Amino acid sequence: MSGISDQLAGRTVIVGSGLAGLMTTLTLAPEPVVIVTRAGLGAETSSAWAQGGMAAALGADDSAELHLADTLAAGDGLCDPVIAAGIVAEAPAAIAALEQAGVRFDRTADGRFALGLEAAHSRRRIVHAQGDGSGAAVIRALVEAVGATPSITVLEGLEARRLLTDESGVTGLVCAGRNGAVMLPTRRIVLATGGIGGLYEATTNPTGNFGQGIMLAARAGAELADMEFVQFHPTALDSRRRPLALVSEAVRGEGAVLVNEHGERFMAGVAAAELAPRDVVARAISAELSRGGRVFLDARAALGNRFATRFPVIDALCREAGIDAASQLIPVRPAVHYHMGGVATDAAGRSSVAGLWVAGEAAATGLHGANRLASNSLLEAAVMGMRAARAILAAPSAKPPMPASIRALPPAADPSLVRPIVSRHLGVLRNAGAIHDAVANLLPLAEGEGPAADPAIVALLIAVFASLRAESRGAHARTDYPLKRAEAARRRMTLAEAFEIARTTASHPLARSA
Repeated sequence: MSGISDQLAGRTVIVGSGLAGLMTTLTLAPEPVVIVTRAGLGAETSSAWAQGGMAAALGADDSAELHLADTLAAGDGLCDPVIAAGIVAEAPAAIAALEQAGVRFDRTADGRFALGLEAAHSRRRIVHAQGDGSGAAVIRALVEAVGATPSITVLEGLEARRLLTDESGVTGLVCAGRNGAVMLPTRRIVLATGGIGGLYEATTNPTGNFGQGIMLAARAGAELADMEFVQFHPTALDSRRRPLALVSEAVRGEGAVLVNEHGERFMAGVAAAELAPRDVVARAISAELSRGGRVFLDARAALGNRFATRFPVIDALCREAGIDAASQLIPVRPAVHYHMGGVATDAAGRSSVAGLWVAGEAAATGLHGANRLASNSLLEAAVMGMRAARAILAAPSAKPPMPASIRALPPAADPSLVRPIVSRHLGVLRNAGAIHDAVANLLPLAEGEGPAADPAIVALLIAVFASLRAESRGAHARTDYPLKRAEAARRRMTLAEAFEIARTTASHPLARSA
């Protein structure tokens, strides 16, 4: 056992160093806090890869009410309207807090925010930093701010493996370090571990992100919510790069259109066309691909030679794949991009386990509903990171727990056995037979103790939630239930409940033909 645990006992521990984790940490200052990160600070986070910016109603023609209406419409009836209203209302304050932390957002010549337009937004309200490199610019500034804050201890190269709990809530975090196990005794833990893209073969996320925060919380008994809703970004660059590079919605916001191999603009007859919500566009592209066709983004007329100036990061990615976006079509395909589900939390990021907060993509607050509105992810990460920190500061101080012994460090996770199952059966289009096969194949892995167990648990939760939603809503599309039910309802359950359902499902042969 490392001596680090004794030195840092009792401090709030933040797991993850993306936007949610960094904002939580900085808001807690000067309270002593520990950041645990598997890679370098700010590295291997989806936040740093974000090309789009942060949605905020800052324009003269905009308002929080309009932003909320767009959020609710994209969420397809499943948003928590109270939670959503509160988060979008705090967007300007989040922008101000980020600027105070050192982020420099793009502005026009007269000093106003340079606001971009993205799909399903009724106004220009996307705030960027360094154009399509927004996420990287934001994370760089916050990493620098963390480095300049003496109350923050950063533990790089530590991977969180398990939460420890007692009857009063969390008691510590078990990590794997270079020299073995490290246990951090604490009554306050914030999981800000990001998404689940690493469970899929086609993803725009860091491939190591398989839903670690969800796994940790689920094993500790926390309630999960909305796990079936996996958002596929419609326009990942179809190339050999892994993970797939993203071609931001902002390109379509600037007028680029989608065409098939025949040059047909297949989205032309759809409401909002290329700027329809992501689930609509992803399904339309999947339909073209499923018939053996190809799909391209055509930015030639809309941007032409301005493409490299407006989208330097995307231009470089295209050139890496041998494509000149100014004069050539950009091949695209859907890829897993964001998870609307996660650990169920309240408005302050509290989970159902005392002392455990969750912020960012690992959480399910109810903001996104069945389908996240573009650029609301960085917004939620910033707002909920600050809220979680304020809730921790307001909570009564907890007596540091007694260090617990660790029987054996769980093995390092390996999602390689899980990816083919999830990719085949839990993709853009689903049906009862595919979902049943996913449950049947994932259950033995999730019940085991091998390297596939942790990622299989997260994948099994997605499958079980999907099996119970007999309708098509938002990012959850079923070919056997193509219509929406009259009433929308969110669902919560624990891992124990999901295992019980999975065992019943896997042993029921009739489920295959349901």
